[in-house]
Amino acid sequence: MSLDTATVRRVAALARIRLEEEEVARVQGELNGILGWIEQLQAVNTDGVEPMAGGTPEGIAAMPMREDVVTDGGQAEAVLANAPDREGEYFGVPKVVE
Repeated sequence: MSLDTATVRRVAALARIRLEEEEVARVQGELNGILGWIEQLQAVNTDGVEPMAGGTPEGIAAMPMREDVVTDGGQAEAVLANAPDREGEYFGVPKVVE
């Protein structure tokens, strides 16, 4: 499949991307290259391959679960160590409402 310049302009308009006339040919080449890669992927034989919901099969890289506990973090000094201004255990910020 190959895109013509009118289709490239239409895709750009739908994506709300402003293209100058001199950019249309470059973008046309890039989009045609992407479509070429998709055509190559469609040619791969996937018979017998089970679909996956993620990058790893379930159970292989299961994330360890921890108890969900709300804390203050206990790191106020470490967090505020590089603060430009602080007021006690809080960031000091300029007043924006008069």
